[in-house]
Amino acid sequence: MWHDNETAIDYLNFGVVADACASMLKRANGAPISIGVSGGWGAGKSSLIKMVAARLHTLSESDGSEKPDNTFVVLIFNPWLYQDFESARSALLQIVGDEIVRLAKENETIADKVDELWRRINLLRIAQLSGEAALTLTTGIPAGALGKTFNSIVNLLSTDARKTQEVDVDAEGIAAAAGGLLRPSEPFSMPAHIQAFRDTLESLLDDLKVTLVIFVDDLDRCLPQTAISTLESIRLLLFIPRSAFVVAADNDFIKAAVKVHFDGAGISSDVATNYFDKLIQVPLHVPRLGLNEAKAYLALLLLEREAKAGTFTKEKFESALKLIPERLRNSWRGDTINQEFLYELVGTDETLRSLMDLAEGLASLLHRSSAVNANPRLMKRFLNTVYLREALSAPQGIKLDIAALAKWHLIERCDETLAEALAGQVHSDNDGRVEVLAEAESAAASQARLPEPFKDNPFTRQWLDLPPALGTEDLRPLLHLSRDSGTRDFGDDNMTPDSRKLRDALKTATSGHKSLTDLMNKIGPDQTELAMSKAWLSCSTTRNWKRNDEIVMLIECCKVFPEIGKKAASLLEQAPLKQVGPGIIPTLGAQPWAHEVLDRWKDLNELPKTTKNAIVNLKAKR
Repeated sequence: MWHDNETAIDYLNFGVVADACASMLKRANGAPISIGVSGGWGAGKSSLIKMVAARLHTLSESDGSEKPDNTFVVLIFNPWLYQDFESARSALLQIVGDEIVRLAKENETIADKVDELWRRINLLRIAQLSGEAALTLTTGIPAGALGKTFNSIVNLLSTDARKTQEVDVDAEGIAAAAGGLLRPSEPFSMPAHIQAFRDTLESLLDDLKVTLVIFVDDLDRCLPQTAISTLESIRLLLFIPRSAFVVAADNDFIKAAVKVHFDGAGISSDVATNYFDKLIQVPLHVPRLGLNEAKAYLALLLLEREAKAGTFTKEKFESALKLIPERLRNSWRGDTINQEFLYELVGTDETLRSLMDLAEGLASLLHRSSAVNANPRLMKRFLNTVYLREALSAPQGIKLDIAALAKWHLIERCDETLAEALAGQVHSDNDGRVEVLAEAESAAASQARLPEPFKDNPFTRQWLDLPPALGTEDLRPLLHLSRDSGTRDFGDDNMTPDSRKLRDALKTATSGHKSLTDLMNKIGPDQTELAMSKAWLSCSTTRNWKRNDEIVMLIECCKVFPEIGKKAASLLEQAPLKQVGPGIIPTLGAQPWAHEVLDRWKDLNELPKTTKNAIVNLKAKR
């Protein structure tokens, strides 16, 4: 299994971007800089910034002397760990203060400056206990009376004050309550206090000859208020000489968070965008994975697993880690991740070659699918699900190869409707084989038209071509292992012989007759509902939604047992609306159980206009 943590090992050809980002921070030469790493959920932002941080650990501005003029000190701040937004506001200041203390612990000449920095940090953190002070900190404009703003300090730090009602206090009283954090001779001004904090930090960084690089990650996992509070705290440290920020965030998330934060203010999308832009000097987007990158990523994940299992040597895996990024860097020259290249990585081992074939086939489909869109996190989770099902197969006496498990999970993940339609046709009496799937795979191979319920598009055709062919295989083991994604009923295992007889009769029935009614009465409503459902699903590929005889099975079963009308309505709801013709509407209109379905249909744009008019006319006659 693959964990979901970030990594500094480059599986995505992010190394080039990480090198550029680290070089940019180095060339700043102590000048303040802020870099925004933008990308959607799971795109690899955390891994990218971890790669940049790893590179900074090896960089130095030293000219060869024992004491370099500038070294990088890296801090990684994760506001998600401080989900309470009040904690997030002060956590960053706490982390910076702790790091400065650590760096300065052997330098007694700057001890007074360190104490002053801590005094400023503690005042800022305490001030944030007051809503007015928080507003002052956010806007830079003092709000409210000084005494009112700092009543919370009195309540927090003074035991006596906790016992009394809130009263306005003067500067000396505040100083006493705050344990000397505020000095009576120092007039309180929040903007001036913030500037003094920044000046002290700047002086310390210069004395220490370090550039403080703060990486902020997982903002898009936070609640909107926490995210905005973190960004507001970042503003306290922005653009101080010898400081740098690398902020990883999804731009769309930041826009949404700003709108939530300023709810009711009527701000526009442009204002929400500008909010983040004003914090960031250099926007850096996580590269979107192309087909080559998707192939490389899947191949490396699979080879990593084999290396851990001992079926692929560590040396060969290390070689693949070097050769694949080199190949990707030269892809603009036409050096693609193709089958020949992948085979060269693994040699002649047929098992490993089949995994490379799988990586190549899956990459194209996962890249094409809008449900996955080559998202690294989703691809990793895809493989985790496949291998989890493999682990569950052996104890249950099921033998399936990874390729078959991956092919079925692919259609589950990318076309749930088709997966459910195929699953509904898996029965015991046909040994779990789906005839229409075999027909579709044959049609795809010969470039012929695909049968229903397959959508004739490039994704579906490519999926049908993906080995192994499943149409001639028993799909019950695959469906049994996929119970995490849906309830699986293999058709007729819980049907009585008479129920199966009714199912078969309903498949060919074009009208009601006594033998059908007698058989329904014999088996009762539960078995009749089951037979009706199985017959309906079995005929789904041949139904064109134009003829009345196609809905006979629903109508006749509900005539005998009106209580199963709800089930009949749910089956009718599965109709492909674009195909429904007006000819069946009068017949359906005569069925009480179908009225709600027809009422919903008439308001849907997908329904043909003639069919919609038929429903409207029918309703007018009721």
